[in-house]
Amino acid sequence: MTAEMQIDGRPVGAADLGHFVQSNYGAFTSMQVEDGGARGLDLHLARLEAEAVDLFGVAVPEALLRERMHQALDGRSGRFSLRVNLFSDAISLRAPDAVVQPRVLTTLSPAAAPLTTPLRLQTQVYAREAPHLKHAATFGLTRARRQAVQAGFDDALFIDAEGRVSEGSIWNIGFIQGETVVWPEAPMLAGTGQALLERGLVGHGLSSVTRPVHLSDLSTFDAAFICNSATPVCAVAAIEDHAFPTSEAVVARLTDVWRSNPRQKI
Repeated sequence: MTAEMQIDGRPVGAADLGHFVQSNYGAFTSMQVEDGGARGLDLHLARLEAEAVDLFGVAVPEALLRERMHQALDGRSGRFSLRVNLFSDAISLRAPDAVVQPRVLTTLSPAAAPLTTPLRLQTQVYAREAPHLKHAATFGLTRARRQAVQAGFDDALFIDAEGRVSEGSIWNIGFIQGETVVWPEAPMLAGTGQALLERGLVGHGLSSVTRPVHLSDLSTFDAAFICNSATPVCAVAAIEDHAFPTSEAVVARLTDVWRSNPRQKI
């Protein structure tokens, strides 16, 4: 299938996208849908509510968001990627002060393939603007990934101005220390993939802690991995010149943790 886009429940024409393509003031969430349900749907809905209030001053009612998602799926079963964007043509650089319920753009596309090959990461000193939001201003992320790939790496890992590991371009990172998952503490996006892993750790004999992580700490960890909504777990092979073991057993164990979260019907 080709990507299908709707704005406020109606198919999108070229003229409908004028404001959207000229302004990146907005936010979104992306989820993997299987047979009408998504793991962590409640997390995605909570994210959309927080984004709407933060950027537009008005939330989109949950019932309306669910209706827009239903309309995008149109009763189809199977696996898909569903992206929900919030934007408003009432807000622009010339007129930024409107308080308005945002419009809803849905994009339904083929399911994203999860990353499986262990990643080699380049560190970059960078922090997203308003890092707590999954906003549409992705210039910096694309540029960071481009620079990393051009330098021979797979992706970029961000370090903040204080030297703390934060997040990757489109994912969170976690570290394994014995039976504990260590999440970095720094300004970043609270990822839905990370939250799903966190929910299931105790039931699989693992604990977790969130604390500052510096590059000088890397040798204290047994392994590292990344996670997002499309990739439950992917091992990290190296951060710069520091190599990590890439145990398939660790990946499988964490993937089971992620799968312990049931799909929630949209």
